[in-house]
Amino acid sequence: MSQLEGAPRISPFLWFDGQAAEAAEFYISIFPNSRRITELRNPGGGEPGPKGEILTVEFELDGQRFIALNGGPNFKFTEAVSFLVSCAGQDEIDYYWSRLTAGGGSEGVCGWLKDKYGLSWQVAPAGFAKLLKHPAAMRAMMGMKKFDLAALQAAAGQQE
Repeated sequence: MSQLEGAPRISPFLWFDGQAAEAAEFYISIFPNSRRITELRNPGGGEPGPKGEILTVEFELDGQRFIALNGGPNFKFTEAVSFLVSCAGQDEIDYYWSRLTAGGGSEGVCGWLKDKYGLSWQVAPAGFAKLLKHPAAMRAMMGMKKFDLAALQAAAGQQE
């Protein structure tokens, strides 16, 4: 069975500069119900790497399949593409925030961060769009890096 047979119709395909396997293991270590599915090694050498080197790694994060490619240095991640992690509460927000920024990631604003590979994530409470319908909650969010769920709820006039 080839790597793409049996894969979902649409899968995120992530371009790395030689760190595809390392990145897949990093993400698998963070998300529950995650696994490495398969890998494809370069059959003939040359671009994008030597014969036998990992070319792609297919993996699953909590049910979502991804493919990571060792494509070389030509392309980098930008904020134009990101992943949303929907969290059940503040403990999950804190967990994913600290794990995804570990090892060289960076904090952004409004719940956004970049991991050590430069991939953008937003770590947010489930249903946060409903909270942000309240102008005071929207203003509170604009002053946050990591989401403070209690502060957002208070600004929206809600109880936990």
